Amino acid sequence: MADISSRTSAPGGPKPSTALADFASSVVVFLVAIPLCLGIAVASGVPVAMGLVSGIVGGIVVGLLAGSPLQVSGPAAGLAVIVFGFVDRYGLAALGPVVVAAGALQILAGFFRIGSWFRAISPAVVHGMLAGIGILIVLGQIHVLMGSKPAAGGIDNVAAMDESVAALFNHAEPVANAASQAAAAVPASPTAADTDALPVWMADIFTTEALALMIGVASLLAMIGWEKLRPARLRLVPGALVGVGFGTLLAVVFNLPIARVQLPASLLDGISVPAAADFLRLTEPGIFVTVLVIAVIASAETLLSAAAVDRMHDGVRTRFNRELFAQGVGNGICGMLGALPITGVIVRSSANVQAGAKTRASAVMHGVWVLALVALLPQLLGVVPLTALAAVLLVTGCRLVSLHHVRHLFDHHGWVPVGIWLATVAMIVTQDLLIGVGIGLALSIMEIAPHLRRRLRIESREENGAIALTLDGAATCKDLPALLDTLESLPSNRNVQLVGRDLHFVDHTSAETISDWVKREARAGRKMEFIHPRHEDRHKRLGPLFHRLDAEARA
Repeated sequence: MADISSRTSAPGGPKPSTALADFASSVVVFLVAIPLCLGIAVASGVPVAMGLVSGIVGGIVVGLLAGSPLQVSGPAAGLAVIVFGFVDRYGLAALGPVVVAAGALQILAGFFRIGSWFRAISPAVVHGMLAGIGILIVLGQIHVLMGSKPAAGGIDNVAAMDESVAALFNHAEPVANAASQAAAAVPASPTAADTDALPVWMADIFTTEALALMIGVASLLAMIGWEKLRPARLRLVPGALVGVGFGTLLAVVFNLPIARVQLPASLLDGISVPAAADFLRLTEPGIFVTVLVIAVIASAETLLSAAAVDRMHDGVRTRFNRELFAQGVGNGICGMLGALPITGVIVRSSANVQAGAKTRASAVMHGVWVLALVALLPQLLGVVPLTALAAVLLVTGCRLVSLHHVRHLFDHHGWVPVGIWLATVAMIVTQDLLIGVGIGLALSIMEIAPHLRRRLRIESREENGAIALTLDGAATCKDLPALLDTLESLPSNRNVQLVGRDLHFVDHTSAETISDWVKREARAGRKMEFIHPRHEDRHKRLGPLFHRLDAEARA
């Protein structure tokens, strides 16, 4: 894990064109990351300084060590729901040791090279998990958008919706004194309750909650409108920044008495090192289970994001075990600083690639810019309304619910993986994240159970200057690490013939893995040929799968 070279660096350092591209990309990622760091901290029910510290560690520390050079790490929406429920039940002081322990598990996973096993989790379960989390984020942030406090569970948030709506029209509390109610998760800044500039007619007509809702909706419309209508020359300006900026401008101009972001006087004041007694609580069953949940979900989300980043560029491929190690180090540091857990984040990472990043320097510099902003201009963040951040998280939550992926599962793999997706989502929203993921995994195992008696045999040999890769038997998720190792170890300068003549079954996890590899190699210029399975005794979806691979290899 000592090699941290980048794909375009020269012996004397990065080329000027590369350094300039990385600098420009780092600024774009910084602008994307700031509202997300703030918003995810709010959605997690913790002080916003914790989200900023995680963003700094994710950029600088993980950026230097990462196995995916163009991936950008930081606090993730996918963990916000877990953290919110945990803090609500066990208290903020217990979070740091949990993050440290989760990081230690990730380091061990990287050291023992089990990164491929996280990729063996069914895509239906992973995307169902993200969709369920997205729905929970939306249900919670609707309350924040209306200036109210969200509950810990999805059903509780639905049940409390009437109360939050009623508060929009309830004038029982004077406007000047109600701002603190909207900021129950994060206290309002001292200037938030200053109503001297608020017109009397506005105070008579609108409650604080109604004003918060108007700012949130304005931010939401500005964000969506910018992403739909922005000029091509400004395509790198993130919609989240525009939405938060517009909502902040309105709140400042009208001096509205709504909850704002509150930062400590110094970033050091926002750091809370866990006490020894807090680490002793790791023996509590509920806390120990949370360690496992955060470690597994953070790792799965990181590797899913890294695989997506690999599909966006033709440079160095991700070293998944090293990426797990880097994430573990980052989470260990975050936990010791009392910050939020981090993962590789596709929103930041895709912005990084699209902005033209060439090396890991872009991710590292973005962390430096976050640190500089918090250290030099914290008062700038102190005017941001919480409801504007809720608007960003509403959009983020909606995007986690990828109906496009559900359609893809149905078109290529039928109803079974769609049913797994639906069951995972439903149980996460109505019951619990751990229950939902557990049921999804159990259903995935039930799907492949009839085929587990057939083992997959993989043979690679050279024929006429090409590589013949023969797959024989049944390919299921249990074979994915070996399959991945074989595919990713093939020499890059040889054509490949994939022989599936005696292949009987391929589950959707293995099928998607092979498809991703074929599409990536086709973009890189590799020629591929596919020998289809025999008709007798083969699963009905093998024929369509090989026709799909043929088409992807020619694309």
